Formats: sequence, C-alpha cells, structure tokens
Amino acid sequence: MEQTPLSLEQLSQAKRQLRVAVVTETYPPEVNGVAMTTGHLVDGLLALGHIITLVRPRQGADDTAASASRYDEVLARGIPIPKYTHLKMGLPARSALKRLWSLRRPDVVQIVTEGPLGWSALAAARALKIPAITEFHTNFHSYSSYYGVGWLKQPVEAYLRRFHNKGEVCLAPTRALADRLARKGVRQVDVVARGVDLALFSPERRSDALRRRWGAGPETLVVAVVGRVAAEKNLALAIQAFDAIAVRRPEARLVFVGDGPAQAAMAAAHPGHIHAGMRRGEDLAAHYASADLFLFPSLTETFGNVTTEALASGLPVVGFDYAAAAERVRNGVNGWLAPMKDEAAFIDAAVRVAGDEAQRRTMAANARDSVRDADWMAVTARLADIMEGVVRCHEVRAGP
Repeated sequence: MEQTPLSLEQLSQAKRQLRVAVVTETYPPEVNGVAMTTGHLVDGLLALGHIITLVRPRQGADDTAASASRYDEVLARGIPIPKYTHLKMGLPARSALKRLWSLRRPDVVQIVTEGPLGWSALAAARALKIPAITEFHTNFHSYSSYYGVGWLKQPVEAYLRRFHNKGEVCLAPTRALADRLARKGVRQVDVVARGVDLALFSPERRSDALRRRWGAGPETLVVAVVGRVAAEKNLALAIQAFDAIAVRRPEARLVFVGDGPAQAAMAAAHPGHIHAGMRRGEDLAAHYASADLFLFPSLTETFGNVTTEALASGLPVVGFDYAAAAERVRNGVNGWLAPMKDEAAFIDAAVRVAGDEAQRRTMAANARDSVRDADWMAVTARLADIMEGVVRCHEVRAGP
C-alpha cells in the first residue's frame, strides 16, 4: 500500500522518517484506554511524518484491514479473551512477522500489549535484529486477587519481567510506575505520559437534556463513574461512597458509563442507579460534562485515562493517590485523593467534595486548567524521540 506523500511541514517536524511496526491486541474503534492511547499515538506519529504498519488481531469475520493510505494494516489470527469475548487476543505469529519484516523491514517495532502476539513479535524482531520497544499498560498481575486466582500474581509478574527485558526499553505512563517496574527487575524503563483530547472533552458539552433523562434538575448533584464494568475496577466502593453522599444529598444521582463482564449483574443489583452502557466520542464527552463529580475507585490502573478526561470535562475527581490521579489531582484544588487502599478515606473525600457546594464549584472551575498541558502531540513527540534514540543506539552497535 502506498504511503501519502510527505509535506514540507511534515518533513521539517521529523528528525528522520522512521518505519514503525506497531503491534497491539486492541485498537480503535474498540473502547478502552489502551486502544485509545495507541490510536492517538499512531495518529501523532503519522502527523510527524513517520511510516506506520499496524499489526493487530482480526476482531470478527467482517473485520478487514484498513484500506486508507495513511498506514498499512496487517490482521493476525485471534481468539476471544476470557470474560471479554467481544475482544480478541492475538495468537502467536512469529513466522509470519519474520516474513513480513524481512520483506518490509521496519526501523523499530513498538509492542503495545504483552499477549502471545506481542511475545511472538518480540521474538521475530530479535531474530531479525530489529530494535523493539515494549509498553506497560495493564497491571494484569494485580487482577488476580479480583478473580480468585491470587496464586497467579508472582508467575504473571515473572512473565512480564521477562517480556519487557527482551526489548530495548519498556515505556511506562508515570515516573512512579517506571520506578516500581525498575524495582521489580525491569532493566530499562522510560516514561511516556498520556494525553487527553481537550477538543473532545470539555465542560461546554454539558447537556441539560441528558441530565433530564437522568432525572436530574439544574441543582441535582450527579456523580459519575466511567470505565470498564469489571471486578478489578472496585466499583462496590463507588456505590458505598455514593450511599454516604446520598445521606446528605438524597436527590443525588449516580451514573455508570461503560460496559464489561459485570455489567448485567451490576444493573440487576442496583436498578436505582443509571447504567448508561458504552458511550463513544461526543456522546461520551457529554456524559462526562453533564455530571458534577467523578469517582475513580480503581486500585489496579497503570494510568487511568478517565481521570484526565473527567478533569478536562470540568469534573472534580475523587480517587486514590497513585497513577494519573497522583500526578494531576490536588486536594482542595481540583478534587481529593485518599491514601492507597484506604476505603474509609475515599468515602470521606467523596462526601467532603459533594457536601461543600462552593468548594466543589471552585474545583470544577480549576479542573480543566489542570490538564491543559496534556497535549497528545507533545506526548507523541516524546515517543518519537525515544524511538529515534533506540534506532540510533542500534545502528551504533551494528556498526558500518
């Protein structure tokens, strides 16, 4: 497939035009943090003038490779992921990737996910002596305690350590996570943060009509929870916090936005709350902006894109003191943080922010300003610099 010719502006932005093979289990239009992040980074690399080949699992019988000339797309075989049957896990494809990359050799391989497809991509890249970058997006080892297989935590940690040590560098979204990975034995770790789409997520998307559908008037406090509806998201704590809020604000409404393996059980157990299901694009942005307070009770995130999306939408955030919340939320300024795993403190924080109308409005006014620097192009430029450095070091090692 031919690539779109570069403009002079694009050539001036790129240090050199890199051929990048991006290998990922998930990609838009799938809705999750990894897919969204990868989509933004691919768009940014293309805008900087680089050439992209995207390798991902085929997600269904009618799933076909992109025909647009922006990038090449190669579809691998996949199988349904347990508990998430609408998504596919890529099967090993070492031989196919070796053939592909022998014919169209990339300068660097970017491996987004750590499944069988990612492992075989690492093996193919090493066999062909192509430098590879890995990314740490998901705390899979932390999920084990939520699914009754806590004994898997150490084996999964060992697998992830071996996986990421086979690349040139492992990318983490925060310095705190990078330091933790280093302590766990990952040898080369660097930081590429996450951005937020400030044009999409905005307080201006607040909808009185949507609030009326929720049974909320202009003064009704609407509390939002956005994300995958699954055990590892600790959603029971959000319900406890809302119950405590409702003691003081009985008219308050709780809105869950998202889908997942626990969706049906959650809706059945709590029919009095609003279960909006999966939302995308401007519809999702309106759901954020039409709320008044955002709760993020998860303890298993590597970053938590919903945190910055909520802040960009003008919502005070209550969360735990780690990942994106630790970097972006300041107590009394744009939300409130509880110490890790301190559920009582989380509930107290939610009640505090919900109960002080004047302070909450001040926090809401500050929220968007607190993420104005989270520009996706700046994040992509950082990634491109790391790729350039990895390729340059590889060339020096290889010699003339």
